[in-house]
Amino acid sequence: MRNPLADKIVDIKPSGIRKFFDIVSEMKDAISLGVGEPDFDTPWRIRDEGIYSLEKGKTFYTSNAGLKELRTEITKYIKRTQGVSYDPLKEVLVTVGGSEAIDLALRAMINPGEEVLIPQPSYVSYEPCAILADAKPVIIELKEENEFRLTAQELRDAITDKTKVLILPFPNNPTGAIMEKADLEAIAEVILEKDIFVISDEIYSELSYKEKHVSIVSLPGMQERTVLINGFSKAYAMTGWRLGYACAPALIMEQMTKIHQFAIMCAPTTSQYAAVEALRNGDDDVAAMRESYNQRRRFLMHAFKEMGLKCFEPYGAFYVFPCIKEFGMTSDEFAERLLKEEKVAVVPGTAFGDCGEGFLRISYAYSLENLKIAMEKIAAFIGRLREEQK
Repeated sequence: MRNPLADKIVDIKPSGIRKFFDIVSEMKDAISLGVGEPDFDTPWRIRDEGIYSLEKGKTFYTSNAGLKELRTEITKYIKRTQGVSYDPLKEVLVTVGGSEAIDLALRAMINPGEEVLIPQPSYVSYEPCAILADAKPVIIELKEENEFRLTAQELRDAITDKTKVLILPFPNNPTGAIMEKADLEAIAEVILEKDIFVISDEIYSELSYKEKHVSIVSLPGMQERTVLINGFSKAYAMTGWRLGYACAPALIMEQMTKIHQFAIMCAPTTSQYAAVEALRNGDDDVAAMRESYNQRRRFLMHAFKEMGLKCFEPYGAFYVFPCIKEFGMTSDEFAERLLKEEKVAVVPGTAFGDCGEGFLRISYAYSLENLKIAMEKIAAFIGRLREEQK
């Protein structure tokens, strides 16, 4: 029988995060700090709106691009947070999570063999989605000494005559790094000079703890060459509702919507009605969750300082990215021993790219109580490792 499988699919490695999730699922007494998911329930006002839409029988397809009402609220949100205007009918698409939007943007923009620049460490989906779009992924290794920000020089050095798109993943998963306005202005100069495009994944935009998040679309000349991706999973604790969106120039959006039309039809109707309520009245809920995350972030940074574990201070998302190079172990070895000996699960940095070696991703989307217990266990584990090195 002929091989029924596509080679490019077989060659893609499964997510490196899943290995530890699967192990932890079999360990009832383990503490997991590996999941990138809010520990909050979706706020009641948002859940109520979803329930109400079901009670009113709003269970039919929406338009392919999403409810006009929701797309209008998305444009209002971007206008008030970034000062940028979009046409809700031609430049906004509601998707099944932000992940679908990433896939659509790449497939709509890339011709076979064109290069996509992917700063790493970063979200696990970018490189596989680029490969599925027949692009050539080109990795830009972000550096700890730069707080894992993308610099203009790193970008310039990576661009060739085949470069088409830069993926801009900030605030960043897994590092928690952010790009401030001055950082964005520097790379925008290179983008304009080299005439490339941007896919800006801003799913963590509301979880920024140093200053208000700045989107690259707010800079001169960037809106017309950027696909802005965001969603409701992180800010509004709506992961299971599977709802995201993209904003882009009409020329790009028309093609993204075409792919979405044939592959998905439309995003979940119930989720869309709930999202309207989130955008209209959810600011206080977001602010409360953000303050709680910030409290946990500060606690972890203090705990690392107390145990002498090196970690740059992250100002976005809900992750820290401590360095474990002093122990002479790979990230996988460290994570496996920590799980076995202390029953604490973290994610090896290499799950997010080879340059994540020597680091761990620790999520603080967990209660302070669990974080305190986990930090005590990690401190005990590190103490033993240092004794072994003597």
